[in-house]
Order: sequence, then C-alpha cells, then structure tokens
Amino acid sequence: MEILHATAIADVASARERLLLTAHRLFYRHGIRATGIDRIISEAGVAKVTFYRHFPGKSDLISAYLESRHERWIAWFSDALRRHGDDPEALIAALGEWFGQPDFRGCAFINGVGEMGAELPDIVAIARRHKQAMLTIIMRLLKPGKGRKQLAESIALAVDGAIVRAQYEANPRDALPPLRRALKALVRS
Repeated sequence: MEILHATAIADVASARERLLLTAHRLFYRHGIRATGIDRIISEAGVAKVTFYRHFPGKSDLISAYLESRHERWIAWFSDALRRHGDDPEALIAALGEWFGQPDFRGCAFINGVGEMGAELPDIVAIARRHKQAMLTIIMRLLKPGKGRKQLAESIALAVDGAIVRAQYEANPRDALPPLRRALKALVRS
C-alpha cells in the first residue's frame, strides 16, 4: 500500500482531496475517535468553512475515508495478487508486502467497526461491502468447483485473523507462517 506523506498531501490542489487524504493518514495512524476535525483541518491547510462545505460532519468524512480506503486497498490487493501469481499462495506474498509497510496499522475496516460501529452503522455497512469484495477476489484465486465459496470464506476469515495478529506482533510478518499453514490445510481439505 502506498504511504500517504504530508508532502504529497500538500501537493494536492483540491481542498476536498487534501481533507480526505489527511483524514486517511490520521484516522488510519491514530484512530477515528482520537483524531479531531480541528487537527484534520489544520494539517490539510484549509479553513473550517471549507471543511463543512465538503463534509457536513465528521461522520460524513469517516464514510468518505472508508470508501476511499476501500477503493485504494482493493486496487492494491488485486494488483499485488496478480504480481504474485494469482493463486492462494499469492495471499501470503501480498499480505507480506502490506504488513511490511512502516505505516501498517491493520485493517481500517475492522478497526473502524471496533471503534465506532455501534455508533455509526454506515461504518458496518461499508466494512461488509469491503469484506465481500475481498471475498470475491479470494474466490477468484480458487479453482471452480463445489465448496469454492465456503473455502473462500474460510480463507478470508484466516486472512482477517492474520491481519489482527499482525497488529500486535513485534514483527507483523510473524503472522504469515501460521496463515500459510492454515491456508495449506484449507486448500487441501
């Protein structure tokens, strides 16, 4: 995944894009609840009135952030899988790339649901769509046949577990060997 640097954000001409990119960086790094609107406005270099012209409230910005994150992550995920062979083993290499990023903080959707899902049902709906898209991509890695969807669901669950584990490991890539073993067992079954 591409890292969002403050200098890259400053180069974006559109105030809305600067707000969205700044929110993306801060929400992902520090959490949704811990990141205030005033900080986003300040770091994006826009006026408060400009923020409210584009986003009537923080919940609108959160939804826009997650929708944007979804598009970016799914595009990256599809490309990474293709680069690594478009088979189940490609999941390990793709996730290894992501877990190795210095800004890795886990799944924005799992984190968002855990943080704000009870208060903002839109987060849950966006997360469901994201996980369904991830499932569809994983299903494409598998050979057609009976049980393909169920196998993809099991693999997706194992992937989510590895993502969560990578968040608390000293080295996030330490979550990959158990995922590889689970993936091999699932594909064999």
